Amino acid sequence: MTAVPLDGEAAPARASKEALLKSAVSKNIIQLIPILAIAYFFNYIDRTNVGFAALTMNRDLGLSNAQFGAAAGLFFVGYCLLEVPSNLALYRFGARRWLARIMISWGLLSAACALVNGPTSFYILRIATGAAEAGFFPGVLFYLSCWFPAESRVRVLAWFLIAIPVSSVIGGPLSVGILALDGMAGLKGWQWLFILEGIPACLMGVITLVKLRDDPKDADWLTEDERAVLIEALAQESASRPKKNFLAAIRDRKVIILTGILFSYWIGINGIAIWLPLILKTHGLNNLEVGFLSGAPYLVAAVAMIFWARFMEKTGQYLLNMVAACLLAGAGLAFSVFYGSLAPAMVGLTMAVIGLSSVRPAFYSLPSRYLTGAAAAGGLAFINSVGSLGGYVGPWMVGVLKDETGSFEAGTLAMAGMLVVAAALTLLLKRVAREN
Repeated sequence: MTAVPLDGEAAPARASKEALLKSAVSKNIIQLIPILAIAYFFNYIDRTNVGFAALTMNRDLGLSNAQFGAAAGLFFVGYCLLEVPSNLALYRFGARRWLARIMISWGLLSAACALVNGPTSFYILRIATGAAEAGFFPGVLFYLSCWFPAESRVRVLAWFLIAIPVSSVIGGPLSVGILALDGMAGLKGWQWLFILEGIPACLMGVITLVKLRDDPKDADWLTEDERAVLIEALAQESASRPKKNFLAAIRDRKVIILTGILFSYWIGINGIAIWLPLILKTHGLNNLEVGFLSGAPYLVAAVAMIFWARFMEKTGQYLLNMVAACLLAGAGLAFSVFYGSLAPAMVGLTMAVIGLSSVRPAFYSLPSRYLTGAAAAGGLAFINSVGSLGGYVGPWMVGVLKDETGSFEAGTLAMAGMLVVAAALTLLLKRVAREN
């Protein structure tokens, strides 16, 4: 007698559904991820190019380390203030239009940073750019949760998030190359940097408007059967989660802990992303050497992140791997300050970037496991907005400590300490999730 599965579905039919779902996921990756990853590539360049602009801009504008760190971090003030409203608007009006709006507006304002003439105007434009970009990253996360089942989400996120290390590998040499345009058409090199790296975001906004679809039911690249199986799988997954409104979601203990993890993590990741060029400059490198060497840790991290994401997907131990990645990053930052020479410092910084990069796909797969619908859109934005305040604290903290101590050691060790806090909060999340 042939055994029948307990759920009553015949094995061949179930196998056929699994094949259709796998095919749908693969097609969605090919259709959606390149567009979103390229957009995030330019997004991250626009976020971090101030670190390269600082190589000449700080002198031209008379900015202190504390003023530059504050301006770099103020991006996240505007970002955090509008993050939740932006993501709720995305849920209401559709991801395609809203993401396109975000890209076009942040590209224009990022390019407008070429007009700054002192700390005050720099502060204002950084806040405005952050406000324009608000909702992009959590919006993409919510969008992906509407297209990919949970079991494939870490792998998908890893391919999307590879835009970060790739942007750093390419962005460093590109940025110092643009700085060499100093004097052309009467503009400083750092002004050309903001203009030429802001315009592509506007173009990606137009491409997004044309190429993306708001819902799997509109996916004309899927067959009818693939579309039906995917929609069914996503509906079953959504039905299995507790239904919460936005206010209930942000009171959930898991959401609060996730916010604390992200806050601690962002102090580390944005602190190193913004200050890395100037940290390398202290080793006596010229701008071209800084540009190429700043990308080296991210090149290694891009490969490591993909393999680590596959390992997490196979084992399912996302939280324990997050703990390990946070501790690796913290250890790498601490290691980098214990040696005065460049080679061991680069080893430590590479360890740090590997850990910081590998945290992301695991972390950002978690909120959509706990939330659904408007609560997922708003909850993701809440976690990202409040947590991302660490993106302000990190650069500002490093700048203040640099002015006070004359070196980057204290700021780097402070970032390492916050990553240990992130690891401890992740262990707490594991316990709370198990209790629920």
